[in-house]
Amino acid sequence: MKAAGLLHAELSRLVASLGHGDTLVVGDAGLPAPPGVPVVDLAIAPGLPRQAAVLAAIVAELVVEHGFANAEQPGAAPDASAALEAAWPQGVPLERIDHDALKQRSRSARAIVRTGEFTPYANVILVAGVPF
Repeated sequence: MKAAGLLHAELSRLVASLGHGDTLVVGDAGLPAPPGVPVVDLAIAPGLPRQAAVLAAIVAELVVEHGFANAEQPGAAPDASAALEAAWPQGVPLERIDHDALKQRSRSARAIVRTGEFTPYANVILVAGVPF
């Protein structure tokens, strides 16, 4: 058994398999998964787990070079927006795009991680980087 880091076996394998430029979506409970995009479903109840907690666990193990988040979030859900900013890796650009554009970009993701987040617009796309 792993003693630290991502304990969810499927999620740990997924993060380890990402290459430079691959994208991973960490979404709320309502984000639609495009046909053909695998889903790692972590949702167990409304609000569990929170998107920011899942994001923090993932970025602790993934080199992130860029990200995209909903432009609507700061106005619609300021607390969730602040939680996203707090969990976001320091120095990594986070671009705000509209929800429709985020859903379009989700179509080419390696996978979507579904959280139990019930806050509107709590979605982020991680673009994998390299450590060198």
